[in-house]
Amino acid sequence: MALWGVLAAGLLAGQPDCRFDGDREAPTRALRRVEEAAGRMAKSPAFAAASRNVPASAIPRRNFIDRAVFDRLQRLNVPAARLTTDEEFVRRIHLDLTGHLPSPAAIREFVADQGATKRDRLIERLIYSPDFDARWTLWLGDLLQNSAVASTQSSQIDGRNAFHTWITAALATGKSLRDIAIEVLTAQGSTFDTDRAGTNYILRSRVPTGPNQDKFDDLLSRTASTFLGIGHYDCIVCHDGRRRMDDLSVWGRSATRMEAWRMAAFFSRIRYTLVSNDRTNPAFQSWDISDAPAGAYDLNTNFGNRPARVGSPELRTVMPGYRLGQTPSPGANWRAAFAGYLVDDPMFARNLANRVWKQLFSLGLVEPVNQLDPARLDPRNPPPAPWRLQAANPELLEELAAELTRSGFGLKSFVRTLVQSSAYQLSSGYEGPWRPDDAGLFARHYPRRLEAEEIHDTIQQATGVVASYPIGGWAEPMRWAVDFPDTAEPRSNGAVANFLNSFLRGDRESLERSQASSIVQQLYLMNDPFVLNRIRASSSPVLGAILRLQDPGAATEELFLAFLARTPTAEERRVAAGHLGRATTTAARTAALEDLAWALVNRTDFAFSY
Repeated sequence: MALWGVLAAGLLAGQPDCRFDGDREAPTRALRRVEEAAGRMAKSPAFAAASRNVPASAIPRRNFIDRAVFDRLQRLNVPAARLTTDEEFVRRIHLDLTGHLPSPAAIREFVADQGATKRDRLIERLIYSPDFDARWTLWLGDLLQNSAVASTQSSQIDGRNAFHTWITAALATGKSLRDIAIEVLTAQGSTFDTDRAGTNYILRSRVPTGPNQDKFDDLLSRTASTFLGIGHYDCIVCHDGRRRMDDLSVWGRSATRMEAWRMAAFFSRIRYTLVSNDRTNPAFQSWDISDAPAGAYDLNTNFGNRPARVGSPELRTVMPGYRLGQTPSPGANWRAAFAGYLVDDPMFARNLANRVWKQLFSLGLVEPVNQLDPARLDPRNPPPAPWRLQAANPELLEELAAELTRSGFGLKSFVRTLVQSSAYQLSSGYEGPWRPDDAGLFARHYPRRLEAEEIHDTIQQATGVVASYPIGGWAEPMRWAVDFPDTAEPRSNGAVANFLNSFLRGDRESLERSQASSIVQQLYLMNDPFVLNRIRASSSPVLGAILRLQDPGAATEELFLAFLARTPTAEERRVAAGHLGRATTTAARTAALEDLAWALVNRTDFAFSY
């Protein structure tokens, strides 16, 4: 059977429609993407055949998350998706926690295990694996915007590498998210020093073209967005919220520029000193971050990136004041005071709980994750009509924030709580009608398109053809994209970088990661040498080993386990094994196997965690 015969037989069922996202409001866009992902996955034969619903009362409650989700579904008389099969779970948990597929041997071992606690045991093993640290270093690197190049600075390869090493070590040693936030906000010293690498977070706000106040404003707006989920400070430092944010945020419509200046004033004693401009010096282009003993936020600017800051004869400088009313004591380090206020702010726990939830559930309880409204989150203090509470499940968000706080802001323990829940372990399949308004109920698991780095690594893993990329400042080449220190790598291979960029990995500055799909992505998977060179049996040790299997059925099963991390359905087995069985020569069988490998890479479920 020719390759196009394989396609016609259904191995490419569920191909995406060619659509472009409209320029809509962000929560609608996020909802549309998870709905699109679910719709695409629903066309997969294996996925559709296994879909069925169950009463919410039948889902076991494993923790407070399940009580919040399934008790609500039960009250609303909304059924839930069934729980995942072992094959679905082992694939999902490996991808979500480590960014890699489970091996065929690991899948068989997990499915054969009859122990009642096998899912918890697998979760524990993965959470404390180096692969978890690498995958979640990628997540934290995005959050903290670790990059060698930014518009606010010259190239900082060594600083980026130091920060990447610091983040990885923080995760490996169990440093809490609370301590990570404090350390990056209070970091002093060289940006090239791994022990002080949080200085690279501070350096990103060294706006070179305006007055110092632009630096302080930028650092505030980035920090509030990153650690509090309040992205509107970037507006408030320029103008009051009244009349400008009336339809966006209850908090924002009454926020004032003076309040934002007082927040930014905590950073007004930071000093940036270029250590060396000598290219022969190992410290070339490194910066020293320090705090001056005195200084304040002056209202004396009429140029730069923000509107003029104009005081009065009575008010020429602004002293620091946190948004909840706290002010630093005399003699205190202002940045340290700000960090202490920030990690005790209820928004800190809410924001991080919402961000981690989104990473694992594909849709935040509040969307977008950087536009939280402090006045619309507490279910004990709802906003005035016609405003509504912002979170899809306000009580659950509060419980998640409380759990994150109780756990000491440990990322691994919090992730464990989420993935152990029945809510996380639901199938993505759902029978019957599904309304977009039901998305916030989380009656099913939402598929997510794999990140660019995960797609790269999955192709390498499935084929066994692993690259070697020189990375600037790194002693050893890197093999896996989830290990890359920033989203501009590999600079040494522009073709692979373009492949990764097509899956919208962002630039850690102005361009965020996106889960949007495009025809360009599909064309890369169909035609790019990165894929085509790896699915040749002559170069792929995985395909070479499968080619030596004489039984077409056994070869088909091994192929599906390697590429899709699941066994084929009866119909898929019939089509694929028949395609292999009709090949009577070694050359024909090789071509048939390569055809099947290409078809599996281009299956919708190859590129999704579902």
